[in-house]
Amino acid sequence: MLEKFKLYLIENGYSEFTPSGNPSTAYDYMKRVEKIRSKENITIKDLAENISFYTDKYGPFGIEAEFGKKSHNAFINALKRFEEFISN
Repeated sequence: MLEKFKLYLIENGYSEFTPSGNPSTAYDYMKRVEKIRSKENITIKDLAENISFYTDKYGPFGIEAEFGKKSHNAFINALKRFEEFISN
């Protein structure tokens, strides 16, 4: 499912590689969703089925807001894109 998420991001304009050839946003968001899945000790299916709960939990007013804000909000942004992916 995470590989499909990465492809979804690429199809929607997120870059896969930087100009120098390093992994970029699509790869980064995939890894950040995986990190949250691991941190929560749940399956990717569980994360997908309860995505609204986790976007709230890691969002600005959630109990994991500080974690969600790490790296210029990359974790919460990745979860929000994953939520959009699940909705399509």
